[in-house]
Amino acid sequence: MANNSMIQPHVFLISVLQILEIGREVIVPIQCSCLGESFQANISYHSPTNTKFDDVACGVFEGLVKSITLLEENISKKTNISDVNYDIKAGTELQMPLKCACPGKFFDVGLKYLITYPFISGDDTGKVSEKFNISIEDIWGANHLSFNPTVFSNTTILVPLRGEPSINFSIHDSDSPTPGFLPTQMVEKSSKNLKLKKLCISVSVVGFFLFAATLVACGLYIRTIRKFKAEKNRSSIHKSFVTSGSTPRNSPPTTTRSSTNSCLSPDLLAGIKYSLGEYNIDELKRATDNFSEGTMISDNVYKGCVDNAEVLIKKIRFEDTKQVIDVHSRINHVNIVNLRGVCYGEDDISGSYLVFEYSSNGTLRDCLSNSLASLSWHKRTQIAFDIARGLHYLHFCTIPPYTHMNINSKNIFLTPNWRAKLAVFGAKVVIGTTKKIGSIGSLGGWIAPEHLVHGLVSEKVDIFAFGVVLVELISGKEDVDGNFLRYSITFLRGEANEGGCFEQLKFSIDPCLREDYPLAEALCLVVLAKACIEDDPLHRPSMDDIIKVLARMV
Repeated sequence: MANNSMIQPHVFLISVLQILEIGREVIVPIQCSCLGESFQANISYHSPTNTKFDDVACGVFEGLVKSITLLEENISKKTNISDVNYDIKAGTELQMPLKCACPGKFFDVGLKYLITYPFISGDDTGKVSEKFNISIEDIWGANHLSFNPTVFSNTTILVPLRGEPSINFSIHDSDSPTPGFLPTQMVEKSSKNLKLKKLCISVSVVGFFLFAATLVACGLYIRTIRKFKAEKNRSSIHKSFVTSGSTPRNSPPTTTRSSTNSCLSPDLLAGIKYSLGEYNIDELKRATDNFSEGTMISDNVYKGCVDNAEVLIKKIRFEDTKQVIDVHSRINHVNIVNLRGVCYGEDDISGSYLVFEYSSNGTLRDCLSNSLASLSWHKRTQIAFDIARGLHYLHFCTIPPYTHMNINSKNIFLTPNWRAKLAVFGAKVVIGTTKKIGSIGSLGGWIAPEHLVHGLVSEKVDIFAFGVVLVELISGKEDVDGNFLRYSITFLRGEANEGGCFEQLKFSIDPCLREDYPLAEALCLVVLAKACIEDDPLHRPSMDDIIKVLARMV
């Protein structure tokens, strides 16, 4: 259907005596009404038989008009028409608001015609470009489509033409799809087959009941054995381990926990005693110069030296001490900072202090801010992978699952060989509950919208915070309000500046890398970060999905 008020009729007309082949396409000139950005052509159609709106819109006009639009156009004239399934009587005159468009300021200069082309099964934009002998890019541009778009039958696109319209009939339509089923054939039933079928059913029923009885017996036997072993283990552990919650530091702590990459059952964890070293307040004051600002790393977190070893000292509320120790009694992973001991305050008001191991290279934020200690691209991808492994362990391998709720570059510490360790300073938070923002000590940076507005607690909040850390690894900058992050990934939404997508990507990457990084990996990491910081938590990936992506880079 060609749309132009100045079309020459001889371009389109064929002989009235010519018999058209079934399925042959014809260009029909129409007068298109163009007011501003609204384009429409109104024609009349007389229904030769009883029919429905869907049949007229999709069958007769092949999607050039939507059935709901056709209904709305004619409902005022026929007050008894209420839905698209209304039966249209033979001889009824319908007003057809056909889709069309006029060349003008909304399209490229030089266009003479715009053809409204209805898609049929098997069509695509490439085939349409061959039929009208124009470039596929012109079709994409006129219809504001992305690269290699998906199109559906009974929809329309605009075909921009700079010359006289014509169709290349040597381009054939795609063949109809092969049926996905085979015709059935009648099979004569015999009495012998019927008896055999009954016998098979009887044997199956008997076998099922025997199998179920065997499973029940095995289950009872295994349950009895496990109960016996559990009682035996509790008895031996009670004799072997000290019952107190802390031990003197002159003897090594007896902490028997799971391996770094496995999850132990709750029954076994319940029988294993977790023991910590006990510190006094005077030696912690000496280690931190009486908790001076020079030794402070972040809010209520200090660095000091105790027994010739560097340690992290975290001050927490007295009532939270037991919960934090309980969390660490269930954690043992190479990418999580290890809890070494505890110091109980003089009273409930003064609070308590937890002593953690300290990684000599400091926090990730310090390393990214220090231009002299520039992190290579390989180190950054390895750090991202280490953080993902630690979070995956907390989300899937602790019982019950632990949600960190405080992931940021100041809470991530780097070992001498540049491996990342995640600090777990907070008490256990139940997934699905709500928590006030003010109660999360050093929570900073850009926060997940659902937690900021509603205080919702879930592993998706950790995924969002992990995405922000990814952006800091990529750019080297600390994003405190999200503005830099949103600006950095605008090119992924097709909003790149004149420099193009890859130039915008290079602009967002830390200049300390000096373009010494694989461009494909950088783009992959940016796409992953964008997925992690989606506003809708349901659209964010899981830590399992994130690890699968990062594992290909390390």
